[in-house]
Amino acid sequence: MKSEETPFEGGPMDGRVLPVLLGITGHPPKTYRIPVPDPAGGPPTVLVYRRVPRGPGRAGLTNRWKYEYAPEGVPSRRPNWPWSKPQGPDATPPGKRDDADG
Repeated sequence: MKSEETPFEGGPMDGRVLPVLLGITGHPPKTYRIPVPDPAGGPPTVLVYRRVPRGPGRAGLTNRWKYEYAPEGVPSRRPNWPWSKPQGPDATPPGKRDDADG
């Protein structure tokens, strides 16, 4: 498998460069998770890094990547379908009448 030396910025891995395996498209994964064992024997802490462009590559195409620390972790991804209804107390769009309004 092919790998690429990829720099890490921010967090505990700041300034380090690690070989990251490339996928079938030649890009590293969008997120990189690093499990760090707990010295007290508890569950491991997981450091999350997000892939961002390093800068313009040849002919203006981005072909190089780096990872930036994401302290909040990875946001959950849900498809945003146009026919999906928002749920919760703010479900009615502003200016629209709700059935509960009478």
